[in-house]
Amino acid sequence: MTHSPSVRSLTPHSHLGRPMLLDRDPAHAFMPYPAVPVPHAPSGPLSGLSFAAKDLFDVAGYPTSAGSPHMLALSGIKTRTAPTVQRLLDAGASLAGKTITDELAFSMSGKNAHFGTPVNGGAPDRIPGGSSSGSAAAVSNGLCDFALGTDTGGSVRAPANHCGLFGIRPTHGRVSLELCHDLAPSFDTCGYFTRDGATFVRVGEVLLGADSQPLPDTPRVLLARDAFALLAEEVKEALAPALRRAEAVLGQSEEVEVATEGFTSLYWAMRHIQSREAWTVDGPMIERYRPPLGPGVADRFEFSRAVTDSQVAEAQEVRAAFRERFGALLGAMRC
Repeated sequence: MTHSPSVRSLTPHSHLGRPMLLDRDPAHAFMPYPAVPVPHAPSGPLSGLSFAAKDLFDVAGYPTSAGSPHMLALSGIKTRTAPTVQRLLDAGASLAGKTITDELAFSMSGKNAHFGTPVNGGAPDRIPGGSSSGSAAAVSNGLCDFALGTDTGGSVRAPANHCGLFGIRPTHGRVSLELCHDLAPSFDTCGYFTRDGATFVRVGEVLLGADSQPLPDTPRVLLARDAFALLAEEVKEALAPALRRAEAVLGQSEEVEVATEGFTSLYWAMRHIQSREAWTVDGPMIERYRPPLGPGVADRFEFSRAVTDSQVAEAQEVRAAFRERFGALLGAMRC
């Protein structure tokens, strides 16, 4: 196979967005697919920007691996582009390529046993974080201006943190995941990465649009006291300046308890529901073909296989109670 494209090989104003191949991908961020032309609008709010898409999103002319050699073999070349990717192309952004993801998106390390580990552009001696590792690596190494990722349990937030980027997990369902390989659909969200705030806002205006419930002139700022209590003192001290800056803009924060049942209960509820959904999505393929799964991923799917109906039912009760209580806490802030 030839090597993957990067933003530095793009002709910025090409109406096709046709990347030319580099001799190498220095960040090991992109899947090693031959480059194909992906048309984009010649002008628009994202004109002049390039982006990458996590290899869960379908793009016409490319396969979709979901980080799995077996899924890549089954994929074939896609004939339709995911609506969220198309929205960015229609806004004038050009596609730099598709990025490596943790295998079947079921990991948080950023390591893929089959396709390798992308380089963390913010701290090259550290892992990039996953599962949107390639997208975070592409942006943090300056290979594109922004990148799409997905976040089920932290897969945009963790790589953004590890690589020193702006990253967001929007409200669930706010951005379409149509024609994107699922992990756990009731948790999966579409997020994105940028290196700077101005680009973060530009992309958000296209992907998120106007808020259906914008913040009031004087918003409430809630600080999760029980969550902050879990942090080491040096971490609290490191976060304090950022909190003060936020309060200077938004107003004094109000301390609240968010997990009256305890975080352990919430953790296991999420774990059991996510695992059942992941097995529903990928279990039939795993049982039929028995593909070799990488370390950690194999363990998580083995755990998923064993989750019981009673565990799922109990987890759903915990989630429903938390959702109701948290919704009441947010009140009119909900969106």
